[in-house]
Amino acid sequence: MEEELLLVDPRTGQPRALSEEVLAIAARHYQGRDHAYTRELHGQQLEFGTEPRTSMAEVADEIERCRSGAARLAAEAGAAAVALATSPLPVGPAIAEGRRYRWIEEHYGLTALEQLTCGCHVHVSVASDEEGVAVLDRIRPWLSVLVALSANSPFWHGKDSGYHSYRSRVWGRWPTVGPVELFGSPDRYREQVRELLATGVLQDEGMVYYDARLSRHYPTVEIRAADVCLDASTTVLVATLARALVDTAARQWREGHPPVDHAIGLLRAAAWRAARSGLDDELIDPHTMRPAPAEHVVQALFRHVEAALEDNGDHAHARKALDDLLSCGNGARVQRRLLRRHGTLRAVVAECVRRTQEGVR
Repeated sequence: MEEELLLVDPRTGQPRALSEEVLAIAARHYQGRDHAYTRELHGQQLEFGTEPRTSMAEVADEIERCRSGAARLAAEAGAAAVALATSPLPVGPAIAEGRRYRWIEEHYGLTALEQLTCGCHVHVSVASDEEGVAVLDRIRPWLSVLVALSANSPFWHGKDSGYHSYRSRVWGRWPTVGPVELFGSPDRYREQVRELLATGVLQDEGMVYYDARLSRHYPTVEIRAADVCLDASTTVLVATLARALVDTAARQWREGHPPVDHAIGLLRAAAWRAARSGLDDELIDPHTMRPAPAEHVVQALFRHVEAALEDNGDHAHARKALDDLLSCGNGARVQRRLLRRHGTLRAVVAECVRRTQEGVR
């Protein structure tokens, strides 16, 4: 798991560009040893990556450990770490130090400056590139549902965006973001990556920002569609469903079931609908590509991966976590509820800081 967190002033809720200070504190604490934390594009962000785990209880422990560590490190730098996918308050983003980030700022201009957004990435192991590409081809229609479940970015520069996941709309300004065609083979996947790099639009392969891709560093499929989740329990649910999606797709491939060839335009429309609606309106059903109530589509995802959930021992936990999420709402619904209750976005951020550190049990 990888989560990106905002660094904010604990009094005002305004994002603060303190990532270098936080990482310097981490380096002193860990005395040269590897640790979970790293910089991101903006100085107001801190990213962490968990250790790989096979049980969801262990993933939950990792998320708790890393979020708690981020909170301690941020506090030493005079900040708070909060799991918000966009800042509710207005902010002037500051690009982090480093040659790569400066190249991105120079080449992408305002698009880069406005990318103060925080996502959640799930890595799931695969046995080979052949299996990985087969998985990518078969999970495409379901990724928009993960956006709806994780949606945690209703506010943008002090205003209600009208979306549940406005992060995904801002993130979509990069040239390589979104759903992609069926690849069919690792050779075709690698050929497309080479063709993208040959355009000169991207600095390196790390900027191939597909909604799901083969990881450059690990033997995994990396699912990148979700917002960072306000509650750690939602992060664990997204991880559980993502692993089940990968397992289900791999099984379909081994059994000879071809992927569904939905047009990219339809998949983009489904992603837009998920960002707009979250769990509170209609989504696009991946089977029919027609609108249906959000709960209907979410339950269709659960049924789609149910056998894999059973095989992994995740069924009971995932069932309860999903029911709780449908009842209480995703981060976007919670943030809007907090604004109605407290009246200010500053108070929303303060409450979200507290919720970021709550346990996942």
